[in-house]
Amino acid sequence: MDDNHLGDFLRARRAGLQPEDVGMASYGARRVAGLRREEVAVLAGVNADYYTRLEQGRERNPSSQVLDALSRALRLDADSRAHLYRLAGVAPSEGTSVHAVEQVSPALRQLMDGYPNTPAFVMNRTLDLLAVNALADALYAPFSPADNLARMTFLDPAGRHFYADWDRAAQATVANLRAAAGFAPDNPRLRELVRTLTEHSADFARLWNAHTVRGKTQDAKHLRHPEVGPLTLTYQAFDVRDAPGQQLVIYHAEPGTPSAQSLHLLGSLHATQRRHEARPHTP
Repeated sequence: MDDNHLGDFLRARRAGLQPEDVGMASYGARRVAGLRREEVAVLAGVNADYYTRLEQGRERNPSSQVLDALSRALRLDADSRAHLYRLAGVAPSEGTSVHAVEQVSPALRQLMDGYPNTPAFVMNRTLDLLAVNALADALYAPFSPADNLARMTFLDPAGRHFYADWDRAAQATVANLRAAAGFAPDNPRLRELVRTLTEHSADFARLWNAHTVRGKTQDAKHLRHPEVGPLTLTYQAFDVRDAPGQQLVIYHAEPGTPSAQSLHLLGSLHATQRRHEARPHTP
């Protein structure tokens, strides 16, 4: 049974491209559909014989740099690129080849606004809040500004009261940033954030130097909001497929609990405040 899945994929993608698709001139009669192997090798900057061995299954361990080059040469989109890496048994080098998108799409913003009774927000790997819905805005109202979860936890005076178990929240926050460093250790935004937090928070510096790595967990959040009191919220985090590095986070209170009632009250209070602020002031 033929198991040359990597070679089959490369051959199929090569056959789907014409020289004009990649800015190359076409010379002579073509015996095969699409690009020649030599043309792909030139576009990727690899040896033609090496590329031939990849297609034929005689070479099965390309480096991430070669896979990056082939992805560009074959004009692969994000899904196809990830598939190429999986076929080669290599983890995608997202930190160097896929740049995180910092803009939240209008469709995603519309989806978030469709959750009026639960806080929803989008953040990137460095925990910047890129977009929030109305209830998330109300939830994070104690912070000024509500811009980055790490800064809010360690440098905003509201953080110590807002997080009922501050030590646990602080550890989880730093562990998330350590995970982000694994994707892009030279990310300028991450380096700037870590420098600022290290300079102004001894707690952050201590936890950062422990090198604990952890992504988002499903642990309940125990919060204290100055307007409605204690809140116990669970949450789900979803990767945004068309924006690598972004996550949609949705908080949830168990129906019928005091936290659900408090969350509803918080939404009502802030909706009333917004209506009041929107009214024209008469002299």
